Amino acid sequence: MARPVIKRTVRRIRKLLFLLALTTLLLIAEAIGSTALLKTGLATGWLLLVLVVGLALYNVRKKFPFLPLGSVATWLQIHIYLGLLSGILFLLHLQWQLPSGIFEIVLALLYSAVFVSGLIGLVVSRVFARRLSIRPGEFLFQRISPKRHQLLNQVERLVIQCMETTESTGVPEFYARRLKPYFERPRHFWHHLILSNRPVSLLLSELQLLERYLNESERDVMRQISEFVKQKDDLDYHFAHQATLRYWLFAHVPLTYALLSFAAIHVVLVYAFAGVMS
Repeated sequence: MARPVIKRTVRRIRKLLFLLALTTLLLIAEAIGSTALLKTGLATGWLLLVLVVGLALYNVRKKFPFLPLGSVATWLQIHIYLGLLSGILFLLHLQWQLPSGIFEIVLALLYSAVFVSGLIGLVVSRVFARRLSIRPGEFLFQRISPKRHQLLNQVERLVIQCMETTESTGVPEFYARRLKPYFERPRHFWHHLILSNRPVSLLLSELQLLERYLNESERDVMRQISEFVKQKDDLDYHFAHQATLRYWLFAHVPLTYALLSFAAIHVVLVYAFAGVMS
């Protein structure tokens, strides 16, 4: 079991060392170019544009996994390390200074947003994938909502059964006030992302407190409902993590295409301005 982990670690170290070597070469080349008074901005700009285009191709590759162009996993690894390299190249292109023009500021902010969202996606994909194995059950994302409605229906049947067998309104009132809103939709999204059990623990404590004022038949219903509350909490946990894994791309991908569009305009403006100046 330890051997595969060691192999993965060794591969990761090799990739990081290769990335470090490329970064060192870029820094040396930029220093030499600046010393020789060469226009390194054009070189770093074109190289950065090529990198961004190459990074964008990963999303295209995922849509056509059947093409014999290498595995998607390999493309992902290349995407990650080239993305990190682009960050260094971006700073070199700016010559480690803040941009001055409005268009350049917008372009820099777009790149920064793409880079940061990529880093978030990298962390989320690694950390959340492990987190999903912590909670019981394996739920396909599209099956979470039907399962949630199933739990709601089961709880409603228990409440109706309780109303038919007793004149007490304790259980129905608690259901209407606390349980129905809890089971109707995903809850405690951010609490699940920070691994906080406080909201569900509070709800379970309220259930236990209510049991003191119920008869034995009602207590049995509340114990069953408590189990459904725990199952619903597991569903919400999976929903929060899987939704984050799926939907961060809705920010990263559109920002990438916006960056490419602005970069193309930037190239046109640079060469148009250079033509005017000459």
